[in-house]
Amino acid sequence: MKKRIRLISSILSLFLISACNTVSKKVSDPEVEKPNILFVVIDDLGWSDLGFMGNPMYQTPNLDRLATESVVFTNAYAPAANCAPSRACVMTGLNTPRHGIYTVSPSTRGKSKDRKLIPTPNTDDLGEDFTTIAEVLKKHGYINASVGKWHLSDDPKTQGFDVNIGGTHQGHPKSYFSPYRNKALTDGEKGEYLTERLTIEAIQFMESNKEKPFFLYLPYYTVHTPLQGKKNLIDKYKKIVNADNRFNATYGAMVEAMDENIGRLLASLEANNLTDNTLVIFTSDNGGLASVSSQFPLRAGKGSYYEGGIRVPFMVKWPKKIKTPRKTDIPISGMDVFPTLLDVVKSKEDLELDGASLYPLLTENKALAERSLVWHFPIYLQSVNPEKDQAGDSLFRTRPGSVIRKGKWKLHEYFEDGALELYNLETDLGEQHDLSEVNPDKVKELHEALKAWRVKMKAPVPTELNPDYEPLAVK
Repeated sequence: MKKRIRLISSILSLFLISACNTVSKKVSDPEVEKPNILFVVIDDLGWSDLGFMGNPMYQTPNLDRLATESVVFTNAYAPAANCAPSRACVMTGLNTPRHGIYTVSPSTRGKSKDRKLIPTPNTDDLGEDFTTIAEVLKKHGYINASVGKWHLSDDPKTQGFDVNIGGTHQGHPKSYFSPYRNKALTDGEKGEYLTERLTIEAIQFMESNKEKPFFLYLPYYTVHTPLQGKKNLIDKYKKIVNADNRFNATYGAMVEAMDENIGRLLASLEANNLTDNTLVIFTSDNGGLASVSSQFPLRAGKGSYYEGGIRVPFMVKWPKKIKTPRKTDIPISGMDVFPTLLDVVKSKEDLELDGASLYPLLTENKALAERSLVWHFPIYLQSVNPEKDQAGDSLFRTRPGSVIRKGKWKLHEYFEDGALELYNLETDLGEQHDLSEVNPDKVKELHEALKAWRVKMKAPVPTELNPDYEPLAVK
């Protein structure tokens, strides 16, 4: 009898062990299939600032090589033309009217006498009621780190990140050389370069978590002002740039240092056998600052809703799933990152997002459904360098308005006077020839679509006149 009991007990134990192993396998198998995600966002890097995008001055061999291994989007757009709103859109997958972050506060930029309208108030912080990419990935077993510029609240750890290195509400570094005076980053040795330090931190995070799926959001502070580069590279670019005022030697030094550190990241992935199943996304938060680096052939730069302010470099590498590196001219937005990552991890999260998943395009080269891309900016952003800004006037990089792109056509609407500008980007990438008068049907079509979008999004349109406005002051 005792032997029989022991036999039954042994069989039961084996069954339980087997059952536990089966359950364990079911839990862990999806984690094995989930790729690591390295999402690199450079600050203020322009569409025209990299070698593989045709820049003749700045040397970016690591990114040029990465481009040959990636799907490169030549018509990629930031969701907004400056830092905070673009990052809020990317992190939430929602366009600006949904979260109310339109600029780096306040919305009353420039002199009051030059503003015809009272602009829409700006929201400073991304509310914790918004769902972020990190929060969704965390539910799928990811460990998340934000290394670099956060700019949306005081601490990204309140919005889905497990690790925060260097991220505060701060929009740019006080110094690129240690001491940094950043409350979320301990100082290194005197003279340590911030871009290199963040890379070291990022590599340590990846190596420490290589046995589990990780999401590393790496929003470098570079190449945002203040312009501060390493002396040897500045000296190098002084000789390269020479007297060509379209380019800047210190900026070139910062771009090359950024490229060197991207090379270190990719080398670390390779050394740790992580390359094949790591999804790498590289982009910028908005267009380049025109007063620092020309975005030719695009018009204008950061802060403008002409192409130079919103078109950005964008590429994706994922060797396990993307078998054919290529270039594509399909227009996309930074808001597409969130829905894409939902597809990557096969999330069933029920979220209303404003972007579209790029997953079928990346993995199967399927075309995206035709859609319009829309930007809404009901505020003012003052001029930096009137000669290089290439704006509508010398006082502001942009005035309150909305913009829509559909196919090759792009329409700008300005709220102060109802002005409409129409451009054919296929034949006029530099937006030099306004076709609104010769193509009224296309203007009407796009304007109706834009107004319908604003109604759907409940997008605020400023109408209250500013009592301080002096029309004669506008030049």
